[in-house]
Amino acid sequence: MAVIRTIVWVVLLIALLLFSLNNWTTVTVKIWEDLVWETRLPALVIISFLLGLVPMWVLRATGRWRMQRRINALEAASRQPSAALTSTQLDAAPASEPASD
Repeated sequence: MAVIRTIVWVVLLIALLLFSLNNWTTVTVKIWEDLVWETRLPALVIISFLLGLVPMWVLRATGRWRMQRRINALEAASRQPSAALTSTQLDAAPASEPASD
């Protein structure tokens, strides 16, 4: 699985490199009426990609962290002796005799 992930990232970076080489033009982004940002198109694409990727990555990381904490708590609880009947309690309980006809 790590090989596939690496291949996908390499292909993505090569595609971004080719896109950057072919579209190295200045783009004017009008944020507000008096605030204008002039940047290169690849920088705009990379920033847009990161604005979408980073929040989802943080959400995934916090979900994994929360699930790992839950798993650790459940494993710790399963290692403790339970409140069920122990073997000495079972031996002390009277055995019921089967009814005979």
